[in-house]
Amino acid sequence: MQEISQPQRRGRRGSLLLAAGAAVTLALSGAPAFADDAWSDIRAAIFDNREVVEDNTVTLDAPYRAEDAAVVPLTMRIPAGVAKDVKSLTLVVDKNPMPVAAKFEFGEAAGSGERMISTRVRIDMYSNVRAVVETKDGKLHMATKYVKASGGCSAPAGKDADEALANLGKIKIRTFPSDKANATSMREAQVMIRHPNFTGMQMDQITREYTPARYVDNIEVKRGKDVIFTMQGGISISENPHFRFTFASDGEPIEVTAKDTEGSVFTATSTDSAS
Repeated sequence: MQEISQPQRRGRRGSLLLAAGAAVTLALSGAPAFADDAWSDIRAAIFDNREVVEDNTVTLDAPYRAEDAAVVPLTMRIPAGVAKDVKSLTLVVDKNPMPVAAKFEFGEAAGSGERMISTRVRIDMYSNVRAVVETKDGKLHMATKYVKASGGCSAPAGKDADEALANLGKIKIRTFPSDKANATSMREAQVMIRHPNFTGMQMDQITREYTPARYVDNIEVKRGKDVIFTMQGGISISENPHFRFTFASDGEPIEVTAKDTEGSVFTATSTDSAS
């Protein structure tokens, strides 16, 4: 019998734990593993069966057919008139093993103008993708897009594990010049984090073992001392997490703190002017 090494045991354990976690989540919600109508069970488990209204409070841009299921671009927008009343946005991929891709909670530095946030996700099979915002009065509003993509959660990482881990946690921040004279006007910025975001479902083509899950699960983005947004994420966020977003600029630099499931902490501060 072939002896199983410690890394191999950890790889198998990571994938089994991920599968078990997904099964427990589905069991608690009463949802079968591949239910055609997954949303009703997800809504019960995540939003306590509260009413969710599909209206124009939030819009979601997503490709109907993704070019790459492991890197599917999504952009969410909240109109200026309601942005000041929105406290959080939850991004859901119905048919993914862990349906909640990310939850964003907004701070004062997010501003009151039109709010935009974009990222890239993995999609495991043809699925509805949902952006659900909660306003300060506790109401839920949603936008939905159906995306044709499959295999994103088990697609191999772009680099081998050793190479990916060698650059782990490097963060690049970009801010974009404003075309307005008012320094407090809404601006855009981009945060890119070097991290493989291993899902636990990806097989090493050499060892034929599953790479243990390890992904960025918490991000805080601040303008000076004020929070723009925080994010709690899961395996659905693509390799090398990438976020572009609006914020209210006052000339202070942008500071990013990211943490992953192994407890590693990564930080960076923008060097270009945010005014």
